[in-house]
Amino acid sequence: DFMARVPGLPGEGGRLQTYPSTVAYLATLILHRYRTLGILDANGQPMNAMGIVAIDQVRPLEPATLRGKVCPECGNPTIIKKDGCEYCTSCGHIGACG
Repeated sequence: DFMARVPGLPGEGGRLQTYPSTVAYLATLILHRYRTLGILDANGQPMNAMGIVAIDQVRPLEPATLRGKVCPECGNPTIIKKDGCEYCTSCGHIGACG
């Protein structure tokens, strides 16, 4: 526990209050700042909707596709250089090396 100034009170010294930890005091300072900026009301609730996305609106990430030359076997544009040879990441076709 430690004593610290209550944020927002006028005066040079202000009123002191006991806080259980540094984290609790920092949280009090942050909440006071958000109230001062008009983000939170006096009860600590947001003044405007914060734009939280519902879980059902979140799309899963798709894996990145490696784009390359068109494969002569499968026709996909997935030929890349692997160990000095042309390699198709879709079907495993190995082309020219060197």
